[in-house]
Amino acid sequence: MLEAVKELNGYHKHETLGNEKNGHSNGKAAAASRPETPAKAKEAIETAVRAILTNVGEDPDREGLVGTPNRIARMYDEILAGYETDPVKLVNGALFDVDYDEPVIVKEIEYFSMCEHHMLPFFGRAHIAYIPSDKVIGLSKIPRIVEMFARRLQVQERMTRQIAEMIDEILQPQGVAVVVEGSHMCSMMRGVKKEHPRMMTSYMLGKYKEDRELRREFMDQLRK
Repeated sequence: MLEAVKELNGYHKHETLGNEKNGHSNGKAAAASRPETPAKAKEAIETAVRAILTNVGEDPDREGLVGTPNRIARMYDEILAGYETDPVKLVNGALFDVDYDEPVIVKEIEYFSMCEHHMLPFFGRAHIAYIPSDKVIGLSKIPRIVEMFARRLQVQERMTRQIAEMIDEILQPQGVAVVVEGSHMCSMMRGVKKEHPRMMTSYMLGKYKEDRELRREFMDQLRK
């Protein structure tokens, strides 16, 4: 089961919203070539940042900026670490047999991500529910799944679906529901320049997709 999850994660790594139809990737998106080693990747990012600084009219060698290319390269290594996360290691066997078939709800999971359109942050909270078939996952693993997908260049719609599909693949539950709230700096700092817009996305699978009353109960829980 977890090997299938690992394949799913690799499939998700480079899919794009534009390649999706009816909410699913067509699987044809390909990874751009990247340097052979992390050191070479870091060097390439530093070179690119120096070029940006120069082309916006700055001096990349002045005191306040001389270390900026290195800092940004290290920052990207941290905030985009989700590409390299191994879901098998993330779950680490924390699946437990249960005799329980009522909803499990994990609310208010904070996340930070990067919009792939402008490479500006978006952030907010994710709320997740699933109805077990015969297994539950360790409580700490759900926020880590959210973090794995958030720490990438993302769009909120795709991230919402990816979280739901991963949980569904791991647990094969009776149903999965994911609701994500997000504030996007690309609409707060530029464009419409509104200070408090909040975007909400949802993705439902199994019983949560089929049963309107079950969806309503989940949404009511989020309002409490």
